[in-house]
Order: sequence, then structure tokens, then C-alpha cells
Amino acid sequence: MLFSRSLFMNLSLPDSTNSSDATNVTDVTRVTFSPYYQHSLAMAASYILAYLFIFLLCMVGNGLVCLIVLRNRRMRTVTNLFILNLAISDLLVGVFCIPTTLVDNLITGWPFTNAVCKMSGLVQGMSVSASVFTLVAIAVDRYRCIVYPFKPKLTLLVAKVTIGLIWVLAALIMCPSAMMLIVEQEEGHYMVDSEDRNHTYPLYYCYETWPKPEMRKIYTTVLFAHIYLIPLTLITLMYCRIGAKLYTTAGLSTDAHPNTVPSGDPPGRAHISPKKIKVIKMLIVVALLFMLSWLPLWTLMLLIDYARPEGAQLDLLTSYVYPFAHWLAFSNSSVNPIIYGYFNENFKRGFQAAFCHMLIKLKSPSANNLKYHGLCLVYIVGVIEARHRFLNIVVVIHQGNI
Repeated sequence: MLFSRSLFMNLSLPDSTNSSDATNVTDVTRVTFSPYYQHSLAMAASYILAYLFIFLLCMVGNGLVCLIVLRNRRMRTVTNLFILNLAISDLLVGVFCIPTTLVDNLITGWPFTNAVCKMSGLVQGMSVSASVFTLVAIAVDRYRCIVYPFKPKLTLLVAKVTIGLIWVLAALIMCPSAMMLIVEQEEGHYMVDSEDRNHTYPLYYCYETWPKPEMRKIYTTVLFAHIYLIPLTLITLMYCRIGAKLYTTAGLSTDAHPNTVPSGDPPGRAHISPKKIKVIKMLIVVALLFMLSWLPLWTLMLLIDYARPEGAQLDLLTSYVYPFAHWLAFSNSSVNPIIYGYFNENFKRGFQAAFCHMLIKLKSPSANNLKYHGLCLVYIVGVIEARHRFLNIVVVIHQGNI
């Protein structure tokens, strides 16, 4: 698997093992025994809880995003289609990446079949790639809408074609990895049951069998460039340009209405509205979050391919650093619904409606159902009326300044 810890085990075997406790490994006449479980019960429990948290957040958040877009025809805009595709790719990350990676980090070797090895690696890589490419597509869509507002906007057909191309490109870029993935038994290497030390299991690994180590280095570098470096550069440049455009627009608006400049600001200085500041901050957070969440995992992959650590260093990386890097990378798929959904008013109202619907379903008596229906209706109508009153106040103030 591209992002699997067991991929790196062929760098150290048979000279060393991937056990986090070197004292539990014993060589007897060229036969190596490793513990079945990689970590202590407390450490394994912490891994399970951490991965379970982002798994639930990923499934619930992205599931709600998909439900809101699919059930509301008015939500099927170009931007929301990209957000839907992002949610789908993030759901695949949650389904195929998080559970298998957790199991791979907890036990020694690969516990599944060769078909699962290939399919899991392909789907994992495709879902991660599609998620990254969708982030770029969203940035492009926002760039066109804000920087070039008078140019023809993207149509739904163009958005659907773009989404199809995203998945085709993701499949093409991950095909070499899937072709090279294979499950092999490590000769002379066995796992020992912690409860019954007389019971041993053959050790299998799922890893990429490249003809030459240099080919793996080249492929990792290509992936790093196309799934991290280039997308991050494009996203950063476009969001910086968007921020500059918003700043310029705010300055022109201030020049047109000088009476709206706060008394604390010197004359002629551009005043940026709080709403525009919020948009700029959100765009910066999107780029920084993507960069920071995936940087440790890519750094680890490049380090293992080029520096080729061995022994205790490799053991430390694969047993402790790698699970954390994985968790941090996958957490990006969990927080995407918060960034692209929660800060959007339409998605926010959709989340509120879904929450109210859940409360109604939990109440079985019809009287309670009617009660919660009324509460939800009053709450949603109240939010809409409050927004309308606020907009009317803004219009009155604006007219008074003209």
C-alpha cells in the first residue's frame, strides 16, 4: 500500500524487525520471532481511540455533507458539486484508509489477502489523490468567481466532467503502486502469540516489489510532486490572489463611500469588512491545514526512501512516528466538512435541519414528535428572520450614508 507502514518493512528485513520492543525479538538458528501485537495494551488503546475519533468525525461530517447536497436540488451548484466530491473522497479515506492503517499499525505483518492488499492500496491512493485534486478544483472555482467575476462561470456539466477527470487521473497515478503491491511470506520470520508462546504464525508483508530501489524513489518523488507539492503551490497562489483581490475591492469600496471608514482609521486607508476578513482567514486556514496535515507523512516517506534508516531508527519511525503521521494526514479528511460546510450558511442550515430531524426520530410518541417539529420550525424560522432583519438594518444604514 502506498501509505501503509508495512510497505517499509522490506527495507529492514531480515536484519531487523518492525517490533516496537526489541527485547521481544529472539534469533534462534536464523529463525526470528516477533510479537503478534506491536504495542502494549495502553498504547494500542490510545491508537484505537485516536483513530476512532477521526473515523467517526469523518463518516458523520462527510455523510451529512453528501446528504444535504443530494436531497436539496438548490444546493446542486458547481461549488457544492466539488464539495460533494470532496466529501465522497474523504468518505473513502475513512472507509478504506483509517481501519486498515490502524490494524497495520497495531499488529506485526499484513493480516489480509493479496487481493485486499492490491485493492486497499489502490482505493486508498485514489481517494487521497481525488481529495487533493478536488481541493485544487475548489480553489480554481473560487479563484474564477472572485478574481474574474465577469467571466463565464463554470457550468454543472463542466464540473461533472472535471470530477470525472479527477478520478481518472487519480486512478492513473496510482496504477503503478497497485501493480507492484504483493503479499509475501517472510522466510524464517514468525509471529508469537502473547498468551500462548508455543503458538506461532507465519509472517506476511504487503509491500511494493520494485525491480530497482531507484524506481521506488522516482515514483515516490513523482507522487510527492503531484499529490502534495504542486497542488499546495497552486492552492497557495490562488488563495493569495483571492486575498489580494478582496483587499483591493474593500479599498475601492471605502474610496467610494468615505463616510464608512471607522474613526480610528486614517483617511485613505482601505477598510476591510469583518466578513471579508473571515473569508481571507478561512482561505489561509484551508491552505495551511492541508500543508501541515500531510507534511509529516510525506516527510517520513521521503526520509525512508532516500535516507534508508535501519535498526532502532527504522523501528522508532514505523512504530510511533508513522501512526501519528497517518492520524494527522487522515484528520484532514475529518475537518474538511467543518471548513467547507460549517462556514457556509446553506450547509449550516442543513446541519441544523439534520440535527432537528435526528431529535424527532429519537422521540417515539406522536406528541413529542409534534413538539420537536414545532421547536425545529420555530428555530429555523427564527434564524431566517434574524438574518432578514440584519440585512434590512444594513440596507437602511447604507441608504443613510448615500
